Amino acid sequence: MLRFLARRSLGALVILAIISAFTFFLFYSIPRDPALLACGKNCTPEALEIIRKNMGIDKPIPVQYWEFMAGIFAGREFAVGPCPAPCLGYSFVDNSPVWETILDRFPTTVSLAAGGALLFLLFGLGGGMIAAWRRGTLTDKIVSSTSLALSSMQIYFVGPLLLALLVYRLEWFSQPKYVPITEDPPGWLAGLLIPWFVLSLIFISNYTRMARSSMIEQLQEEHVKAARAKGMSSRTVFFRYAWRGSLIPIVTIFGIDMGSLFGGAVITEFTFTLPGLGRLAVQSVLNTDLPMLMGVMLFAATAIILFNILVDATYAFIDPRVRLS
Repeated sequence: MLRFLARRSLGALVILAIISAFTFFLFYSIPRDPALLACGKNCTPEALEIIRKNMGIDKPIPVQYWEFMAGIFAGREFAVGPCPAPCLGYSFVDNSPVWETILDRFPTTVSLAAGGALLFLLFGLGGGMIAAWRRGTLTDKIVSSTSLALSSMQIYFVGPLLLALLVYRLEWFSQPKYVPITEDPPGWLAGLLIPWFVLSLIFISNYTRMARSSMIEQLQEEHVKAARAKGMSSRTVFFRYAWRGSLIPIVTIFGIDMGSLFGGAVITEFTFTLPGLGRLAVQSVLNTDLPMLMGVMLFAATAIILFNILVDATYAFIDPRVRLS
């Protein structure tokens, strides 16, 4: 098991190194002069030269990349002050440290992603199992039709609609906002209920259909048929044999979805004005804030890779044959 995870982790580090190199050269080689973006409209040649020196972009591109990577592990020195490891540079907009800004926004994204994931797993997998258990019945048709209807819902439509109805008209909920759970747990819960529900809608439909199809496929496997032939009850066969095998495709999609959500649920955060990583990424694009945007991209890539490693570990737990691959 440890050797299996070690191989996967080594491959993940190589992929992350390639992504970091590609991202750096994309942001600092393709633009004609990144210093112009930081200098602003009323830029003088003297100020431009100072910015180039302060940013370290007056050096060859390979040297810049080496210093950037070294700063992640050992820190760097900038004109605005020291940048301790992991150093991702300073924002063009307000000279704030990129890493500290990401850490400040990350709890909002984690709270949003974790709550939404809990809802779509609970209702999505539950609905899929019920539909598979009652295959061909009215219950199956109702669950399948509901999931199909939910898949057509869009966050930018459902979000404002629920805000108008539940917050402004009926006043059943307060305006969605992020409150640290360590400061006010009830406020944290109340402020994220509507965003959790809206975020989970589309995922619920996907996981319902996936769980249903995967479970039905597993019920046709030979080992499941053998268990039935031995006289085991349908309930035992369903939960002990078919359920475990049906988890593999679900775990795959779940790992990808969670990696993306931890990198920033852009539309949901913008719809409800939540200060998360997705909103930070869009603001960085609008402000042409290259260091901040690059830092968010690298952070999101790292989250996706880490969740893929967790998916591989879960594979090995569910199916021991994976460890030998």
